[in-house]
Amino acid sequence: MNAPLSAFPPATLAETSAAKVSSILPKVRFSLRARGDLAPLDQALGVALPRRIGETVKGAVEVACLGPDEWLVLASEAAPVAQACAGVYATLPHSLVEISAREVTFVIDGPRASELMTIGCARDIDAIAVGSARRTLFDGATVTLWRDAEDRFRMDVWNSFAPHLLHLLQVGARELAAESV
Repeated sequence: MNAPLSAFPPATLAETSAAKVSSILPKVRFSLRARGDLAPLDQALGVALPRRIGETVKGAVEVACLGPDEWLVLASEAAPVAQACAGVYATLPHSLVEISAREVTFVIDGPRASELMTIGCARDIDAIAVGSARRTLFDGATVTLWRDAEDRFRMDVWNSFAPHLLHLLQVGARELAAESV
């Protein structure tokens, strides 16, 4: 299993009147790939895997559908997920890879959080529904963007890109706050 690794312990990394950027405790992350009748995986994981790209579900684990046969699974512990999926492998071959050490999560929230997201993301941020997630690009880096509320996002970023994207978010939060003065 991968050991959690992050240069960003849980902390507030930028805070202005426009938005706050924080890092949070790392979750256990898995990349899950599967095709066919997904019912055995639904039962093993305790949630019905979302079938539409961008949909998410939250139960014993949190799952985002990133592609037609691809999901990002977040959990508090790795062993139960790995064991549950291993138990259905004989009936439904699939790929389950722990990717926990690869990423850090930033939380962006505040009255201008969605506007802050536009500084690095060409996607129509307002079109991302609350409770959904998308793999997208932020200033050229691949991220998973979760919209938890109208004014709250989570961004999963590869550790190697995190310092650069954090700097952009910090500068952007200050610039948006300065516009309000």
